[in-house]
Amino acid sequence: MKALVAYFSISGITAGTAKSIAEAVNGDLFEIVPEKPYTRGDVNWMNPISRCNREMMGKKDVPVSGRVGNMEDYVIIFVGFPIWYGCAPNVVNTFLKGYDLSGKKIAVFATSGGSGIGKTAEKLAPYVSGAEILDAKVFKTAGDAAKWAADLI
Repeated sequence: MKALVAYFSISGITAGTAKSIAEAVNGDLFEIVPEKPYTRGDVNWMNPISRCNREMMGKKDVPVSGRVGNMEDYVIIFVGFPIWYGCAPNVVNTFLKGYDLSGKKIAVFATSGGSGIGKTAEKLAPYVSGAEILDAKVFKTAGDAAKWAADLI
C-alpha cells in the first residue's frame, strides 16, 4: 500500500515523529510549509493577537508552499501536526482541501505537550471529503507512533 506521510512541524517534534512513521511504513515524506513561515513570535499562545491565535480564531486559510505532485498514487495518507486549539492548525486544513482525497485512507497523528486528540478527526472530516479517516492519536514518542502506523498498513 503506497503511503504518504504529510506533516506540519514548528519545533521539530512532529517532524521527528513523521520521519519515524515514514520509515516504519516505507512511505514518502512531505513537509507542509506555510508560504509565510512562522516565527517564534507568531506562535506565542500567550499573546492574544499573535498570528497563530488570529488564524485559529478566524478560521483563516493559510496558504501552503509546494504541492504533492502525485497524490493520486497514494492509498493511505498519514497527516501529522502539533495540536492547536484542540485540532489541526489551519495550514493543515488548507493543505488537505487542496486535493481530491476521495477513496483515500487518512490516518491522523499529532504531538502535544498536554492536549489529547479530542475531536480532531471530526474537525478534519470536512477537509478530506470522500476519504476514510482510519484513526487519530496523539503521541508522546516517535516509537509509539511508528508502531501504530505499521499496524495500520
